Amino acid sequence: MRKLFTSESVTEGHPDKLCDQVSDAVLDAILAEDPDARVACETFATTGMITVMGEITTSTYVDINAIVRRTVTEIGYDAPEKSFNGKTCAVMTAIHEQSPDIAMGVDDALETRNGAEADTGAGDQGMMFGYACNDTKEYLPKAMVILQKLARKYDELVHSHKDFYPDGKAQITGIYDDDFNIVSIKDFTISYNNAEKNREVTDGILKDIAESLCEEYGLKVERFLINPTGRFLIGGFEGDAGLTGRKIVVDAYQSFANVGGGCMNGKDPTKVDLSGAYIARKYAKELLDKYDLKWCEIQLSYAIGLRRPLAIYIDSDKGNLVPDEELYERGEPSHIIEELDMKHIDYEKQAMFGHFYD
Repeated sequence: MRKLFTSESVTEGHPDKLCDQVSDAVLDAILAEDPDARVACETFATTGMITVMGEITTSTYVDINAIVRRTVTEIGYDAPEKSFNGKTCAVMTAIHEQSPDIAMGVDDALETRNGAEADTGAGDQGMMFGYACNDTKEYLPKAMVILQKLARKYDELVHSHKDFYPDGKAQITGIYDDDFNIVSIKDFTISYNNAEKNREVTDGILKDIAESLCEEYGLKVERFLINPTGRFLIGGFEGDAGLTGRKIVVDAYQSFANVGGGCMNGKDPTKVDLSGAYIARKYAKELLDKYDLKWCEIQLSYAIGLRRPLAIYIDSDKGNLVPDEELYERGEPSHIIEELDMKHIDYEKQAMFGHFYD
């Protein structure tokens, strides 16, 4: 009996992904001038309008209107026929400062109050996951890497071929053996917004790209499903609304691993939804090499206002591993930010195709 498992990715012009990138573009602009800013920025978009909202505490000023228009037009929404135009859409903002009730715990963690030197507490509570496997040089599953590479190739087509529009998504339904190694692909599904004028040509271009990527990893495709409804002329924000944080599975591991409950986009690194997920990924890669594992998954959990993780749970193909004390220390927000230089990451780029692609 064949074991079937499906994973999915989206293009950078998918409405939700566009909102992720706008939120992170605002974050990047603020951190460039004020590395200690507190940012929790979310974006909502629908036909003809974008709203940027959230909590931002900063000593700098950024032109959010200009950031939105630049981000949207660079993605490829620059003409009416593409369902959205960053040059003419309405841009609204609804922003206030971070709650002082949260700030007091982030500025001075519970463990360091009452006279001790202040240290950063976690900006939220929750659980974050990190994952790595030995399938590829990226330490990611083959199907996931193929879909990420396809999304990048599609972005190139949007900017070089007038019949391709930014909105799209793809998924692979793979056939796996008993050790969860992908052996072939049952269905490769691609849905892409286009001018619907040269479908035989544009479908063929995408199929050739997808087949080439699969061949690179020694995989054959039994069936391609390309725009299986038959038509995808109405897309983008005429066909859907967009919202930051609705693609957390795409941003993380495309369902190959657990994901935490929080979005990573539009948040400064005191928010452990972001920093905790990043350090958990690094831990997983390190342990994969250290113990010669096939795969490794790590969960970190935090309480808001405390700097030390509440727990670290490590699972792998060789069973559970006991975390060293060093992992707890490295998992404190201030240590993560320093170790990974998280105030100087291009988060807009990270949001384009999924945060973990190497």
